[in-house]
Amino acid sequence: MASSSRARRRPRRRHSWLWRYRRILFLFGLLGFTAVAGVAFVLSQVPLPAVDPPPQSTFLLAADGSRLATLQGPENRVNVKLEQVPDVLVDAVLATEDRQFFEHSGIDPIGIARATWNDIRGGRLQGGSTITQQYVKNRYVGRDRTLWRKLREAVVSVKLERELSKDDLLERYLNEVYFGRGAYGVQAAARVWFGKDVSDVGLREATYLAGLIRAPEKADVAVNPETAEQRRRLSLRSMVATGDIGTDDAAEVEKQPIGMYVLAPGAAEPTIVAAEAGTEYFVNYVTRLLIDKYDVQDTFSGGLRVTTTLDVGAQKAAYNAVYGLLNRPTDPAGALVAVDEEGRVRAMVGGRDYATSKVNLAVGREGGGRGRQPGSTFKPFLLAEIVRRGYTVESAFAGPAEIVLPKANAGEDWPVHNYDDAAFGAMNLVDATRLSVNTVYAQAAVAIGPAALVKAARDLGVTAPLAPLASLVLGTKEVSPLDMASAYSTLARRGERIDPQVVMSVTNADGKVIYKTPKNRRRVLEREDADVVNMALQQVVERGTGVGARWPAAGPGTLIGKTGTTQDYVDAWFIGATSNLTAAVWMGYPDGNAQTLERFRLGKVTGGSIPATIFQRFMSAATRGQKLVAFPAVNRFPGEILGGRGRSAFRPAPTTSSTAPGGTAVITPTTRRPAGSSTSAPRAPSPPSSPPSTAPATTNTTTGPEAAP
Repeated sequence: MASSSRARRRPRRRHSWLWRYRRILFLFGLLGFTAVAGVAFVLSQVPLPAVDPPPQSTFLLAADGSRLATLQGPENRVNVKLEQVPDVLVDAVLATEDRQFFEHSGIDPIGIARATWNDIRGGRLQGGSTITQQYVKNRYVGRDRTLWRKLREAVVSVKLERELSKDDLLERYLNEVYFGRGAYGVQAAARVWFGKDVSDVGLREATYLAGLIRAPEKADVAVNPETAEQRRRLSLRSMVATGDIGTDDAAEVEKQPIGMYVLAPGAAEPTIVAAEAGTEYFVNYVTRLLIDKYDVQDTFSGGLRVTTTLDVGAQKAAYNAVYGLLNRPTDPAGALVAVDEEGRVRAMVGGRDYATSKVNLAVGREGGGRGRQPGSTFKPFLLAEIVRRGYTVESAFAGPAEIVLPKANAGEDWPVHNYDDAAFGAMNLVDATRLSVNTVYAQAAVAIGPAALVKAARDLGVTAPLAPLASLVLGTKEVSPLDMASAYSTLARRGERIDPQVVMSVTNADGKVIYKTPKNRRRVLEREDADVVNMALQQVVERGTGVGARWPAAGPGTLIGKTGTTQDYVDAWFIGATSNLTAAVWMGYPDGNAQTLERFRLGKVTGGSIPATIFQRFMSAATRGQKLVAFPAVNRFPGEILGGRGRSAFRPAPTTSSTAPGGTAVITPTTRRPAGSSTSAPRAPSPPSSPPSTAPATTNTTTGPEAAP
């Protein structure tokens, strides 16, 4: 009895709270498992979310395929195939980040459980993600620190593993992962960190890159050398553990300071590779055209491969020709555009220093400026129209020093003045071209009409806005060197126009060609007519105002050209061509009338002096080794006489006559020309043996305000 009482009074065993609430916990656990499984099942049935392709850098290539520039948006990325990545880099990444990559199905259950429990407890987010999960996090689900994101990451990872091969996943990951310094993917990383292609990466570079993945900014050797060494050491030891390398290999790498082979920040390959040759202006011009065609996003992040027309050798020759001569900070600016027989822009010099001025003087309005007045270089366009209309270049006009053409320029009297007040007798159009006689060309312009001159310039290739004024023949409207090179190249092609091209082809990120230079040839001038114009332009360089443009290899008949100088020596031009290369040279001060070329340190500048010398220096270098072919010879000049048989079709205003030295009649209008009116045409030129600096040139004045660049 007593014993049973003691048994009844024995205290009960107390169970833990887990035991007491086991049924409730089991119920919640079952519900949670069911919910997770249900969500996972639902997610597994949903197609992979659509994602935009990763942004990639765009490359501009020179005509020979060499890299000219890199265009990149927020992410610097260049995708490569897995076979382009060296095995040592693949091994380093796998050993450091995911040794079981080829064994697992996309997730590491133990790692996920550990990270999930840590999140529940509110601790710091832990690792354990597979390479597949890292890729999914970057491309599909984002980086939110939530259980929902973790669940989606796991499900999408498994789904990807089922749809893609391991090699495909590894290739995507290596092109996606961030390595610091703005570099995404192994190719961009190799360029940024070592200045080399990924295919040239060795063990020391591979282990450093693999160590960057977990902490790219903290492991930057320029920021934290100790962390960088620690991360590289971890990668080396991981590779030893997996058997990819031996201990001796690891020890050899550890002896080498990371700073010995990692580039300093900012010392990586420049965005524009050949900036020393003035290519920044060309790169900017091409970039703007790409943006117009493909928009900003595709241009900077579409992974385009753009093969341009630029010839690196010609570009260097052009820049050296211009700024090897204009080599002082206070010197005038210069611009040069060269176009070949296929319409390809081979060289473009838009200014001295892109860092100082972004205005591209070679392309006028398209380069941020307004263009420059071309002076007498516009006269051949009128000559082309005269010949096209069936008139002969043997048509002659009086060439007085001054002339006033009543109501000839938009209803106003038009006073025209020759360069240096030179006076000539009756002169045919060939000699008037050779000596650039303004008063002869002014009369011819009125006879043909300004609208016809505008059409001729348009047909030949001038795209700048042009007003139908008779004074246009003296180059009073702003144009660009690119326009003028294009128009003269049409003459050099014997009347066949090809619009200038700066891009030969564009390939998208998938390697598909999405653009090729169109064949845009069209005849705007008959061959025989173009031959006559070219014959007149040959006289300019052989015994006229442009003798300074010749070089020894340019034999008789192989070169055409024209000089031009605007009023008060504000702008000076020389434009010329062989049968397969045309170049337009402009020289002046960017601020226009604020400074002129009259008192330049090398002497008064005209189109036949320094611009002709620049042309000669460029063309002799660009055509070195080439056999120059003569333009077709012209022996007869059929057609009607323009303006009456060798006589001026217009009479000047009431004049007084006198006799100039040599017996030349000088016709002096009683009404003097106003300030800002037109002048041009020199006295008889110096013989061809004269140095370029003393060769005569043209000077054309304008009737409107001088244009800013």
